[in-house]
Amino acid sequence: MILPSPVRKIGPTRRSVSGYHAFRGEESIAFESTLERDFLVRADFDLEVLGVISQPCEIPYQHPATGRRYTYTPDYLVYYRLGDRDFEDYPKPLLVEVKPQAMWREHWREWLPKWKAALHHAKREGWTFRIHDESRIRDRAFDNITFLARYKRMTFPPEESRNVLNTVREMGVTTLDYLLARHFMGIYRAEGISHLWHLLATRRLDCDVALSFSPFTEVWVPDHE
Repeated sequence: MILPSPVRKIGPTRRSVSGYHAFRGEESIAFESTLERDFLVRADFDLEVLGVISQPCEIPYQHPATGRRYTYTPDYLVYYRLGDRDFEDYPKPLLVEVKPQAMWREHWREWLPKWKAALHHAKREGWTFRIHDESRIRDRAFDNITFLARYKRMTFPPEESRNVLNTVREMGVTTLDYLLARHFMGIYRAEGISHLWHLLATRRLDCDVALSFSPFTEVWVPDHE
């Protein structure tokens, strides 16, 4: 699937942190704030996400109070994988505005017309539109993703990784504690814990990242593996 290109480029800004996130290590996606960066980190980790487009479209709208016309550019458009779902039940692309909660609460009356325009535009395109603030981005899942990131660049013997993955495939779903007991006994347990975090960080294992990690965290091999 070929994703559309951004309608405008993000340049340096004095008001916030801007830069580029290496999405899946292949594509650079621009961000204009640390909250947008963290949104991309979450999307990158989510195996359901196919791709993310920054500054995806320009939406004209008229302010009802002044009659003046403006153009609104939402922050991102997220595409999802169909997976094993029927085409009729496909996951709709998500048009996203990333805003700190304090900011949108202060300006919501001023910004409501452009958000309504975005809602109507998304509906016409077969998308959905949402505003994402800290409550949707910097939650338990984000904390877990941040924790796993420190293990991503570690290296372990490929044969050990294959053995762990084969065990999980055979069982369908199992726990971290079981894998440690089966593959990393005694003095190898500490290294085994890091190895399992590495497999989760590199998306060779998957889990419900929205739950707190524990020895009884259930893991499985994602479909792409």
